[in-house]
Amino acid sequence: MTNNSNKNDNINAKDFLIGSLVGTLVGASLALLFAPKSGKELRQDINKGAHELKDKAHELKNVAYEKTDELKSYAKEQTAHLQEVVSEKTQGLQDKYQEAKKIVKNKAEDLQEKLEFKKAEAKDKVEDAKDKVSDKAEAVVEASEKVKEAVEEAIEDVKEK
Repeated sequence: MTNNSNKNDNINAKDFLIGSLVGTLVGASLALLFAPKSGKELRQDINKGAHELKDKAHELKNVAYEKTDELKSYAKEQTAHLQEVVSEKTQGLQDKYQEAKKIVKNKAEDLQEKLEFKKAEAKDKVEDAKDKVSDKAEAVVEASEKVKEAVEEAIEDVKEK
């Protein structure tokens, strides 16, 4: 908004200076042409008007240079300010990125540790179940052998009777 305002002020100042210069020229010329004076007086007045016009143009040129220097200085200040703001925002974003990266890395490491723990826990449970099944299988084999022996004994008893 300020940049547009400065542009408008710059354009208005430029238009004003041009208008003032043209108005001065036209006014001085008309005044000299319609003034009831002798040739010598008229030439003196024209010469005087030309000097005044020259002085006025010089003064307006100096004002234009001053305004140009002011605008140049303002542009440099704004550029420096914008560079500073961009630098601050960039640094802030980099800091947030690094922080988020660290958080994600920590969570990934935690999950990896939990996964390893669960894996080891499941492996232990599988080993325990395997041992229990093996124990049960041995118990079944022993029981089946005892049943077999009992059946054989019963067969022997039946044959003997």
